[in-house]
Amino acid sequence: MTAIRTTPVASAAARLRPLLRRPWGLYVAILFAAVLALAVIAPQLLATHAPTASDFAASLRAPSSAHWFGTDEQGRDLYSRVVWGARQSLFIGLGAAGVGVGLALVLGALAALGPLPVRAVIDRFIEVMFSFPALLLALLLIAIAGPSAVTEVVAVGIGSAPGYARMVRGQILGARRSPYVEAATALGHSRARIVTAHILPNAIRPLVAVFALSVGQSIVWASSLSFLGLGVAPPASEWGALLDAGRSYIVQAPWLLVIPGLVIVAVALAATTIGRHLQLRLEKGERS
Repeated sequence: MTAIRTTPVASAAARLRPLLRRPWGLYVAILFAAVLALAVIAPQLLATHAPTASDFAASLRAPSSAHWFGTDEQGRDLYSRVVWGARQSLFIGLGAAGVGVGLALVLGALAALGPLPVRAVIDRFIEVMFSFPALLLALLLIAIAGPSAVTEVVAVGIGSAPGYARMVRGQILGARRSPYVEAATALGHSRARIVTAHILPNAIRPLVAVFALSVGQSIVWASSLSFLGLGVAPPASEWGALLDAGRSYIVQAPWLLVIPGLVIVAVALAATTIGRHLQLRLEKGERS
């Protein structure tokens, strides 16, 4: 018998096939997240100018080699302002995601494990909160407390909590009916031990992916509030504040609005990609 000889094209395709199967989107998202982390920890390493340095002679300059993202109405370098604004923007996104997921965990646990009267009250409360659009609820809270970074964190976190609370409640109820909980009950374990050792850990594990997804969503919502003038006040370089400042120059200098918007979209996509990957890994772990 004669051996089948592979052509160079087939051999190259065979070597490339494992590379094509790799999640390149995830690698790009992780790399982008690493750059963002560097911008938060040491923005001076990435920025090319001081974020508040004005040069009125260079105001409203288009993107160029001297100013990668262009300049604003005061001649400040937009790229450097975006880099320095990452710290405050991500603080708002991570803080709001933490508030939302933490509050959802408390409400969802009470709705699933509390006494019957408590469960009834919490269920109605979640339904009432869920009936309000999250952004409208955040607008109401900011109108009462006043615009600031902390108010944005609390408002966006509370606005996103009801949807996550229903998810947590469903996870806990599903864990209560699982075989390992039935086995622990048959072995005579106490209710407190079953809840802390079996129900809550298995119900909380999917929240890791939910938290990653919530970060991107929280940044988008916080930027929307800042765009409406209800977020961090100028001259802060928070990304939503940059959008708010750039909308007055959308005709003369569209990059002031487009570039911060693209950065916000990129962060949301990176957080969603990482969150989806974590979710798939957790689902595979549960099935195995």
